[in-house]
Amino acid sequence: MTDRRILPQRRANETFEIVHERIRFAVTVGHYDSGEPGEVFISCAKGGSAMDAVARDGAVLLSLAIQHGVPLTTIKNAITRKSNGNADTILGRVVDSLIMRIVVKVGTEQPVSTEQIAPCDDAEFGMTP
Repeated sequence: MTDRRILPQRRANETFEIVHERIRFAVTVGHYDSGEPGEVFISCAKGGSAMDAVARDGAVLLSLAIQHGVPLTTIKNAITRKSNGNADTILGRVVDSLIMRIVVKVGTEQPVSTEQIAPCDDAEFGMTP
């Protein structure tokens, strides 16, 4: 197992919204100094619901996987997908969003490449800035 990469005490973060299955989710991503994502928080507009709890727990597991060096593309390929390749869960949508944001910020820097990303557009993806 890879050692856990600890985030700095003070770190940049960004918050964005994803709509999945007509439910709004707020996603906050904390970044390492290099700009790579290092932690993820997901909260549902229906606070206190089972969906909110699952989203929060999924974000904890995603954060731990990232901090232990699991590539986002590996996580992307392990998550449930629809027959068209799109993510079937909020966690999958968040992973796809993180990958897309990396591609937009740094081009096709390895290990992420455009061939590893299912095509989508912002409207289908449910993303808002």
